[in-house]
Amino acid sequence: MISEFDVLALGNAIVDVIARAEEDFLVAQKVAKGSMTLIDEARAEAIYAAMGPATIISGGSAANTAAGIASFGGKAAFIGKVKADPVGDIFAHDIIRTGVAFGTSAAIEGPATARSFILVTPDGERTMNTYLGACLNLTEADIDPATVAKAKVTYLEGYLWDPPHAKDAFRKAARIAHEARREVALTFSDSFCVDRYRGEFREMLRERMVDIVFANEHELKSLYETGDFDSALMALRGEAKRAVVTRSEKGAVVIEDRLTIEIPAAPIERLVDATGAGDAFAAGFLFGYTQGLGYRKAAQLGALAAAHVIQKIGARPDRALKDLAAEAGLL
Repeated sequence: MISEFDVLALGNAIVDVIARAEEDFLVAQKVAKGSMTLIDEARAEAIYAAMGPATIISGGSAANTAAGIASFGGKAAFIGKVKADPVGDIFAHDIIRTGVAFGTSAAIEGPATARSFILVTPDGERTMNTYLGACLNLTEADIDPATVAKAKVTYLEGYLWDPPHAKDAFRKAARIAHEARREVALTFSDSFCVDRYRGEFREMLRERMVDIVFANEHELKSLYETGDFDSALMALRGEAKRAVVTRSEKGAVVIEDRLTIEIPAAPIERLVDATGAGDAFAAGFLFGYTQGLGYRKAAQLGALAAAHVIQKIGARPDRALKDLAAEAGLL
């Protein structure tokens, strides 16, 4: 079968509202620094009213990864639910403009398009308060079997495990991909997400529902409830088919069976906003992986993309990643 897409990403369709904030603002709002907290519409409006000047940018973890893959020159598609409202129009416009195929029908009724209120402290750490809204309406009916079957890799966002009907959509997409002899990737998304679904995530790894898992160091330690990175990595090696673990300034590790590949972090001048670092890394890795460039170069492309997005506000690249990769001698 000829692949139409390198990667099909499934995730929450979210518009990010990003503002700088001091540490005492987080305390006053009673939010855990560095976390993603699910909030209702009333809480969303309260946080927005209290925030300082904000930048509004389309986001969503898997959507950011799809946009990154397109920026590298790859063929990407995205499935996620918005409402037919002005914010939903912004999201659809923005993702299509990046070159990502997006055809999920918008909800006519129900909650508004999702928004994530992201507070960025002076150290560049991001704290997310997410109103899922229309994302809750993503169901199995939104999964097009033909699209899944045409993608080399179907990439699933761990945050999608929160909406109740999305789990079924998640499982349906994975089943279709494997029946078509395609691969499935999963990102854990957030250590708090791992805390909520630790048992289910580990079961997916053991059952080989997932071929590639993405995690950062904090998520990995949370998954195995240990503070020791090496023991957590060993445990992951025993359960995952292959895995990519990012470690911020320490770089990243790729494991498969007895294979271990370590790559350093790409250099940066200044950390501005850590939002989307993992999403960008996944974009670079999946682009390299689907192009057959090997694990090391794929991870280097991931590191390059992550370094780019954390030096600016917002999770999506503002330069073509393909050009940055060429300048770095990676493409």
